[in-house]
Amino acid sequence: MKFLDLAKVYIRSGGGGAGCVSFRREKFIEFGGPDGGDGGNGGSVWAEAVDGLNTLIDFRYQQHFFAKSGTPGMGRQRTGASGEDIVLRVPVGTEILDEDMETVIADMTEIGQRVLLAQGGNGGWGNLHFKTSTNQAPRRANPGQEGVERTIWLRLKLIADVGLLGLPNAGKSTFLAATSNARPKIADYPFTTLHPNLGVVGVDNVEFVVADIPGLIEGASEGRGLGDLFLGHVERCAVLLHLVDGSSGDIVGDYQTIITELEAYGGGLAEKPRVTVLNKIDTLDDEERDFLREELEAACGTPVMLMSAVSGEGVTEVLRALRERIDADRLRHKVRDEDEEDAPWQP
Repeated sequence: MKFLDLAKVYIRSGGGGAGCVSFRREKFIEFGGPDGGDGGNGGSVWAEAVDGLNTLIDFRYQQHFFAKSGTPGMGRQRTGASGEDIVLRVPVGTEILDEDMETVIADMTEIGQRVLLAQGGNGGWGNLHFKTSTNQAPRRANPGQEGVERTIWLRLKLIADVGLLGLPNAGKSTFLAATSNARPKIADYPFTTLHPNLGVVGVDNVEFVVADIPGLIEGASEGRGLGDLFLGHVERCAVLLHLVDGSSGDIVGDYQTIITELEAYGGGLAEKPRVTVLNKIDTLDDEERDFLREELEAACGTPVMLMSAVSGEGVTEVLRALRERIDADRLRHKVRDEDEEDAPWQP
């Protein structure tokens, strides 16, 4: 399934049905009077966050969503049928923006959350509503209210606990593949990752979700490389994992490049809790590890951890450090021990 995180959608609610002008005409019934029914209400357009979706690819093939209009009223005080509503099923984490792509209509952050995007038009009144003591045979009825037509944007921001940051080929996909069941593409050339990947990582009987986004390069905030389009997927993360390639010739410059792009992007990313890790230490000896670690710590002003996603050295320590920085309510505990599973049922 192809990943798509931005979609333009055209929606229109249904118009209300017109009211009916009718009079009761039956044998032996004198002065039957007006009996025109009301028109039915038009259908509305809703958005609902559902489970099991992590892409907006469905909106690539259908961009127009029109709700049904209400049917007109009829004689014998019969009200027209209301139009059916339309529900746009979107993944959790979807932002619904107005046509200007700046005004946020709704932020779908919980499963089952629903928001009204376009209200259906009300049905018109039949002539029965206009009967008075001085006008006992009204010949007027209201037309139905027109529906609402608008253009909206859907932007998906994946909900993860940890976001991976780094230059291309910093080892982000390798780390995700080594610690979870995710299978991102791994190769020895830049921009191997072209779209975000999610993986569930477990440590000490606790699980959390890690998001891997395409690598950033200098000038990403100005559109270079893949740009900063995918940084929105780490806006909701509790902590950022910044991987620095230990085999690079300029680790301080690599580190500063990512920090500069985070500050240029805004959205509070530069202020989020961050764990800095010197990756690919399997290519370094002990003396080089100590030297590069001290150099990177002097540049970032915080402790730096050492790790090799290929050999597994230091991976568990990094996962535990991430766990400590994730809010307790985000952590998902694994199934209890087998002894508890096998215990007899008790009321």
